Amino acid sequence: MRLTLIHPAIGHRAGESYIRTWQMEPLPIAALSGLTPPDVELEFHDDRMEAIPFDAPTDAVAIPVETYTAARAYQIASEYRSRGVPVVMGGFHATLVPDEVARYSEAVVTGEAEAVWTQVVDDLRHGTLQRRYHGEQRSLSEIRIDRRLFRGRRYLPIALVETGRGCRFPCEFCAIQTFFSRTHRSRPVDDVIAELAGLKAEKRLFFFVDDNFAGDLKAGRALLPALAKLDIRWITQMSINAAHDEEFLDALRLAGCRGVLIGIESLDEANLRLMHKRFNTMRGGCRQALANLRRHGLFVYGTFIFGYEHDTLRSFDKAVDFATEEGMYIAAFNHLTPFPGTPLYQRLEEERRLRFKAWWLDPTYRYNTLPFMPKSLMPEEVTAGCVAARRRFYTWRSIIRRSTHHWRDGYVFRNFFLVNAMHRNEISKRDGYPLGDETWRGALLEVQ
Repeated sequence: MRLTLIHPAIGHRAGESYIRTWQMEPLPIAALSGLTPPDVELEFHDDRMEAIPFDAPTDAVAIPVETYTAARAYQIASEYRSRGVPVVMGGFHATLVPDEVARYSEAVVTGEAEAVWTQVVDDLRHGTLQRRYHGEQRSLSEIRIDRRLFRGRRYLPIALVETGRGCRFPCEFCAIQTFFSRTHRSRPVDDVIAELAGLKAEKRLFFFVDDNFAGDLKAGRALLPALAKLDIRWITQMSINAAHDEEFLDALRLAGCRGVLIGIESLDEANLRLMHKRFNTMRGGCRQALANLRRHGLFVYGTFIFGYEHDTLRSFDKAVDFATEEGMYIAAFNHLTPFPGTPLYQRLEEERRLRFKAWWLDPTYRYNTLPFMPKSLMPEEVTAGCVAARRRFYTWRSIIRRSTHHWRDGYVFRNFFLVNAMHRNEISKRDGYPLGDETWRGALLEVQ
């Protein structure tokens, strides 16, 4: 059997190449490849980096879907289905809104693929494909990663690795809590180390894509000594509460961690209460946490979101000033996004503040458009404020000022200007980016 795996782009803008910082290895594709029986002939096409050969022979197509890629995924599915090729879709978006995804595919996989993928493939092989499959949470020892499909492709030089899944925090806007039901699980230490050891010769930097590396501090502490022996450089994302655990931070650095993505989100405590993220204010708050991280030689990628009830026009400058003063390596300044299935989406829907019923499918929606009506600002003010914040943070003056915080680590400092220049060059490219290929002239084909 011939099976084609597709990683959809967010979209395509006419006459422009795809945004470079969005071109990382698609880990869901490697997971599906690792779970697929060896007698199945696999093809892989990355919509972000190549034209998809829709007429190439294949028996079925599988597409992992996220909310931002849904519009493009349905376009791709329609191309294949119009040629008589069955399409299977899964991923976060399929779990959040399965009925929607089922309109554009022969089968929908909700939950985690490890539990059902071999059955899906077997049903495809025998012509008995079901409309729905659901993968219950199981041990992460069942994860199988196969990156051979990535060979020869020009991805960013960073390997994505998963050491755990889920997060126990109840942040209102986060879809992770919905998908994983506020649980956290860790992969076996030996499995993680074996995967990293196999990649060490070809990769210089690793990104642990865990939803929250500090989701289980006990499990994290068990992994760190083994990572220290491996002698690799890595970065990850974690909740800010871990930044107050000095012993944990010391172990992170000794284990090769160079930086962490931290969700600062807002400098306003009233906003943090609405987010159910008051833990950001514990034990001295963000400034103390960031000081702890700096003291242990860990750089910070800070994220901020705007559009909550207590934001004002001053909130954008305050966030940029804060991120600059704290010497953040890079930072993201984005509007609040109500993802389907989250408490935030439900609240805004009940308050009749959504501007689009399904913003991810609306043909008038563009990246950086605010999908709801904020209470204290106009939607256009939030959009403009986010863009202005990015421009100000990524001025050369700001970049040079922030670089003085990172010279002690030669590897981190050498890459600082390259990484910041890349983000600086893409500010205008991201603003107004289409969801879906704006040059596509086909018709979405729904299941009858």
